[in-house]
Amino acid sequence: MSANSLTAIYSAPTSTQVFSSSLPALPSDPSKQDVQGKTAYLSALRSQATEMQNDVNTFLTQKMEEDKVAESGSAKNKAQEEKEEEMYGEEDPENDG
Repeated sequence: MSANSLTAIYSAPTSTQVFSSSLPALPSDPSKQDVQGKTAYLSALRSQATEMQNDVNTFLTQKMEEDKVAESGSAKNKAQEEKEEEMYGEEDPENDG
């Protein structure tokens, strides 16, 4: 990551995602930082922040969909396990062929 970058980090127990984009450099001499240069920098910052927000939202939406799939899969597995426990030692008429 460069010194002039916009960075956001998503951290969870199972994964980490880094979002980063470069920003233009401001002149190091404050006396040379004219209004036009500052305006261009702030415009780039705003644009990159909006783009990063879209990237983060897309990523989080994808993670939510993955979580839903995992939860529905575990709910099905749990229901199947409960059924097997209830029918322990009995025949399952649904699986008899």
